[in-house]
Amino acid sequence: MLNSVMAQAQHACCLDDERLAASTAAAATLDQRIIAMFMQEWRLSGRTQPLRTIAIVDTSPQEQYLYPEFLLFESLFERHGLKAIIADPGELAFRDGVLWAGDTAIDLVYNRLTDFMLEDGASAPLRAAFLANAVILTPHPQAHALYADKRNLALFSDRQLLEDLGAPQVCIDVLAAHVLHTEVVDAAHEEDLWNRRRQLFFKPSAGYGSKAAYRGDKLTRRVFQEILQADYVAQALMAPGERVAGSRAAPGNLKFDIRCYAYQGEVQWTAARLYQGQTTNFRTPEGGFAPVYSLPDAQVQDAICAQTG
Repeated sequence: MLNSVMAQAQHACCLDDERLAASTAAAATLDQRIIAMFMQEWRLSGRTQPLRTIAIVDTSPQEQYLYPEFLLFESLFERHGLKAIIADPGELAFRDGVLWAGDTAIDLVYNRLTDFMLEDGASAPLRAAFLANAVILTPHPQAHALYADKRNLALFSDRQLLEDLGAPQVCIDVLAAHVLHTEVVDAAHEEDLWNRRRQLFFKPSAGYGSKAAYRGDKLTRRVFQEILQADYVAQALMAPGERVAGSRAAPGNLKFDIRCYAYQGEVQWTAARLYQGQTTNFRTPEGGFAPVYSLPDAQVQDAICAQTG
């Protein structure tokens, strides 16, 4: 939602009027694609009655850094005739086969919790409602296990194991070309991992928001020992791309990554994040989200030639 608002307000001097108009139009339809996604989740659940109420759930939502985005989602849902509530999981109750937020029966929960397996005590009503199929929860624990657990990257980057499992060759080739080599951290390989640490990036298998993630060349022995005792993966280090930022008087470089938002095999939106330091964040001056524009190959080549002189 933040990207949608930003893209509709963006003015780019590097694009001609036609492409800028196309980009703005795509941003305008993103809202429709978001609504269609939630409606599709509702239909896939087998429900036949109309979707009426959605709860946007996160711990202490008003204190979250992205709370403004929750408000944008709330407004989006209400513009499409859905009652929306922003709630802490502790404000939910499961009784009589219904999940309640106050006196409102909840049909669907847009889950923004980082308690991915719903193990915290405050998540108990939500967990009970989900297990009873009394509410549609999206995303849910199974989705996290399938798509977000970083231990999966160790499988996706192991060509031999994928072949042994019978994966289609076309899938193996794509994964081998694009997924950096990843291995599950095992204390039995402590010395080898320590010796190779400068070429590795260590990430908690169920981590999020770059928390407790470490470049190997920055590791101390104490932190390394903590990693060995936890659930971590070690991924081949890849230097991020950089873009020139700042003013003409005080130019500077910002690192960037590109994030694709996808649903059911289709990319809904592409955004970049600009940052400084070890990992992405939203606190770097002039950093944060940035628009991404797609140009024809010839136009890209012309731009490269112009920049290189």
